[in-house]
Amino acid sequence: MKDYGDERLKRMLEHRPVAPKRAVITGGMPYGNKDLHYGHVLGMFLYADFMARFLRDRIGKENVVFVSGTDCYGSPAIETHRKRAEAGKKETIQDMVEEYHIRQEKDLEKFEISLNFFGASAIGEAVPFHNQVSEEIFNKLYDNGYLKKMSTLQFYDEEHKQFLNGRQVIGKCPYENCGSEKGYADECDLGHQYQPSELIDPVSTLSGKKPILKEIANWYFDLPRCLPLLEEWVARLEKTEARPFFLKEIKEFLKKPEIYIKKDQMDAFEDVRYLLPTFELREEKSKASFVLVFEKLEDREIACEMLSENGIRYRTGKTLTPSRLSGNIDWGVKVPDKDGLKDLTFYVWPESLWAPISFTKTYLNKLGKDENEWKKYWCDSDAYIYQILGEDNAYFYGPVQHAMWLCTQDGEPTLDVPEGNLKMSHLIVNKHSMFMGNKASSSGAIKPPKPDELLEHYTVEQLRMHFLGLSIGNTSSSFTPKAFDPDAKESDIDPVTKDGNLLTNVYNRVLRTLFYTWQSRFDGVVPNRDVSEEILKNCTMTILKIEKLMFDNKFHMVMYELDSFIRNINKHFVANEKAAGDDNEKLAQVIADTLHMVKVAMVLLHPVSPKNIEALASDLKVSEDIFSWDTINEPIYNFVEDKDNYRPKFIEAKYDFFKKHPSQLQFD
Repeated sequence: MKDYGDERLKRMLEHRPVAPKRAVITGGMPYGNKDLHYGHVLGMFLYADFMARFLRDRIGKENVVFVSGTDCYGSPAIETHRKRAEAGKKETIQDMVEEYHIRQEKDLEKFEISLNFFGASAIGEAVPFHNQVSEEIFNKLYDNGYLKKMSTLQFYDEEHKQFLNGRQVIGKCPYENCGSEKGYADECDLGHQYQPSELIDPVSTLSGKKPILKEIANWYFDLPRCLPLLEEWVARLEKTEARPFFLKEIKEFLKKPEIYIKKDQMDAFEDVRYLLPTFELREEKSKASFVLVFEKLEDREIACEMLSENGIRYRTGKTLTPSRLSGNIDWGVKVPDKDGLKDLTFYVWPESLWAPISFTKTYLNKLGKDENEWKKYWCDSDAYIYQILGEDNAYFYGPVQHAMWLCTQDGEPTLDVPEGNLKMSHLIVNKHSMFMGNKASSSGAIKPPKPDELLEHYTVEQLRMHFLGLSIGNTSSSFTPKAFDPDAKESDIDPVTKDGNLLTNVYNRVLRTLFYTWQSRFDGVVPNRDVSEEILKNCTMTILKIEKLMFDNKFHMVMYELDSFIRNINKHFVANEKAAGDDNEKLAQVIADTLHMVKVAMVLLHPVSPKNIEALASDLKVSEDIFSWDTINEPIYNFVEDKDNYRPKFIEAKYDFFKKHPSQLQFD
C-alpha cells in the first residue's frame, strides 16, 4: 500500500501488524447435554467466526483452520442422561450426546458460523484422533515427570454405593467473594477449582443427602511446580493487548495459598493459631476478614483441616493447585494404565483442552493431508493459535493449558517454545453478556433465549452486527432486544435493529443509488475512471485502522470504524452527485470514487455479514478473489471480465441488498 505522502499514513504502514502464515481458531466447546443459547452462539462463536473469516481474507482460506466441537464426556452428560432415563427416555448416553451435537451444529449453521470442522469427542470420525492425542499428551507429561499419583478425598454416596463426580455433587463454592450460584464436586460454575473437602454444604444429586468423603487415587498434573513459568508468561502478556480483566483473573491464581476468616472468630482462632503451619497474618481495618498467607499449598491444607476440626469457618483464596487429570467414571477417554492405576478415564476439563488438536487432525486428514500437517498450525513459529472463550474458562485455557503445553517439551520447559513443540495460544477472553440487565443461564432462574427464538424477530445479519458492536471484551454488556422486553414502549428504539440499520438503511441506500444512477445515466454500464488519490488515501487509512484493531481484538472498535466509514460513503456521494449536476463526466468520477469506497467496505464487511456481502458481490458481477486483502485497495474494475463494458446486475425499484426481518416491515 502507498502512503500518498501522508506522514500519519506512513507511520501506520511502518508499524503494520505482521500476519501469521497459518492460523488455528477455536471456539469453546459446548457440553453434550444441552442445546445452545444466544450466549454460546453470539457471545462466543460469533467472535471466533469473525476472526476466522477475517484471517481467511487476510492470509488465504487455505491457511486457516477453524475448529470446535461438542464436549461429550464428563458428569454433566451422565447426570442429564440419568434424569432423562428416570423420565422414561430409552437411549444410550452416546445417543443423547449425538442428538445434542446435531442440534448444536444446525444452530451454528443458522448464524453463518463457518467452522471448518465441528466434531465431537465421543462420536464420529474424531474419536480415534482424540483418543490418540489424549494418550500422547498423558505419556509426555508422565515421561517428563509432571504427573503425580495422589490419593485424595472424593465424595461417595452411601445410599447408592458409588463415588460422585463433578455435577453429581452440589454445594457452595469455598472461594472468598465468589459470585457463583453453584459449586460442584471440585469446581464451581465460574471455573474455581478446590479440594472436595473444601466444598461448603455438599449434597448428592443422586440421593439428596450429604455424601461422605472417601480416599481414592488419581493422576494430577503438578501445576504449582509451573508457577515461575506462569509468572513469566503473565509478565509477557502484560506487554500485549491481553484484556485487563483476564490478566487480573490469572494473577489471582498466582498468589500464595490464603485462608480468609471472619474477624468475629478471632478469639477462637487465637486458641489454635500456634498449632498451624507457618503463615503470615494480614489484617485490614476496612475488611470483614483477616487473611492467613502460606508458603506452600500443603501447609494451607493442614491448616484448613485443623480449623474445621475446631469449628472455625473459613474461605480459601485462589491459588495454583494440582490439576486433576483422571477420574473413575466409565463415560470418558481411557487413561493409559500405569503404576498400578487402572481403568481410569480422563477428567473432562483437561481432555477438552486438547480436543481442538484432535479436531484439527481430523479435519486435515479429511483433506488427505500428511499425518504431521497439524504441526504446521499448532507447533510452527510462523503460525498463530487464537482461542476465543468466556471469562469463566480463563483458568483452564490460561494457566492449566499453557503449563501443560510447556511441560510436554523435552528438557527444561521454556516460553521460547522450540520448533516442533506446542505453541502458546493467544486467548481472546470475553465477558458474559447480560440478558435484559440480568445474568441468565440455561440452568438458572432467568433463561437466555435460544437461537431459533431470536430468529423469530431478527435477521442473522442484525444480530451479528449488534453483538460485534457490544464491548464484551471489556465489560459485561447487556443484550436488551426490544422484542423480548415486556416493558418496551412502541416509541422505544430497538438496539438490535438500530445497529443493523447501518446495512439495511445506510449502506443499502448508497448501493441502490449507485445502481440506479448508472442504469439511468449510463445505460447500465459502470463508467471506468481512475479513483481519486484522496479517496485511495482515505480508504488506506481505514483499512490499516481496521487491520490493527482486528489483530488487537478490539472488535467493537472495528464496528465503530466501519460505521463511520460507511456513513461517509453516503455523505460523499450525496454531496458530490449534487455538485456534478448534469455533467456526466463529473458524475462518472463520483461513481468511480464512491464505488471504490463501496468495494473496500464490502471487503471489510465480509466477515460481518458474509452471506449478504457475497450476494452483493454476485449482483456486482465481480470475481470471488475480490475479498483478498492482498488487493483490498485496488479498483473494482480489476475484478470484472470487461472493465470498459462493465454491467452489474440490473435492479428494480426498491431492491434491497440487505433486508429487514419480516416482523419489522409493518413499522417501515
